[in-house]
Amino acid sequence: MTILVTGAAGFIGMHVADRLMGQGHAVVGIDNLNDYYPVALKRARLDLLRERHGRLFTFHELDFADMGAVQAALTDQVIEAIVHLGAQAGVRYSLLNPHAYVRSNLAGHVNMLELARDRHVRHLVYASSSSVYGGNESLPFRVEDRVDHPVSLYAATKRADELMSETYAHLFRIPMTGLRFFTVYGPWGRPDMAMWIFTSKILAGEPIPVFNHGRMQRDFTYIDDIVEGIIGCLDHPPADDGALKAGGSRAPHRLYNIGNNRPEELMHLIAVLEEAIGRKAQLDFQPMQPGDVHATYADISAIGRDIGFSPSTAIEIGVPRFVQWYRRYNDLD
Repeated sequence: MTILVTGAAGFIGMHVADRLMGQGHAVVGIDNLNDYYPVALKRARLDLLRERHGRLFTFHELDFADMGAVQAALTDQVIEAIVHLGAQAGVRYSLLNPHAYVRSNLAGHVNMLELARDRHVRHLVYASSSSVYGGNESLPFRVEDRVDHPVSLYAATKRADELMSETYAHLFRIPMTGLRFFTVYGPWGRPDMAMWIFTSKILAGEPIPVFNHGRMQRDFTYIDDIVEGIIGCLDHPPADDGALKAGGSRAPHRLYNIGNNRPEELMHLIAVLEEAIGRKAQLDFQPMQPGDVHATYADISAIGRDIGFSPSTAIEIGVPRFVQWYRRYNDLD
């Protein structure tokens, strides 16, 4: 197949594109290479894809919120499926630059829905987020839980994406799968995430910010496990059979949690990082940040039942792999 991957220069997008092309699929990548975090990292990811896969990879630097640009770039391109991973990420940044989220996560998502409708794609898999659960105190988070009380604009846009997707699946019978990601980490990860921030500061001998005085839990999920889940979903579109799907739809639209199903205490993560790095961290305890939640914990029974998703990478394995890559990427070996 020829598969469109948005956010192809991003962390998850790069790994998904790499796996798809490794299976022999052609990938058309879209990314606007914005400077939310260093563009050099995004370009390095793209260079790796080109080096590994050559002509299987086509890349367009454009903003998928600009439908005219999307249509112009893809005019003569056959697109059989879409993996829509591009978005304006970051919970805290949504407090500072809300319009970036409206443009990318709302207008951009509608553009991908329209593209899927126009091209009659066999399946649209898109990124949602565990942040849609807001301050839900019922753990683990289940796709059946109510998610109408988001605590950040980022979360609100992701929930809106789910609702718009449900509408398009109902009206136009487009097979779609929304994936609520839970704290993904690993090689080629994002510099705004805790794993990168903590590693860089420990290596530099600087204090690391520990929010809510360390009383936090996250369902850290290793990138290889996430990619397995995404590809598994892509290969098994939901049937348009009127049956009840995960998330409650009777249209060909389902929602899955995709996480490690094993929440870790923040202080334990720091201990594992210290062991992998070989240095003790200096801890700067800080209060809870606006838009954050105390804990995330994925109930993955639905995706396990339907797709066979079964994450296997504990942080004791994944964290050292990330640290090893980080040292190599930053010439610290």
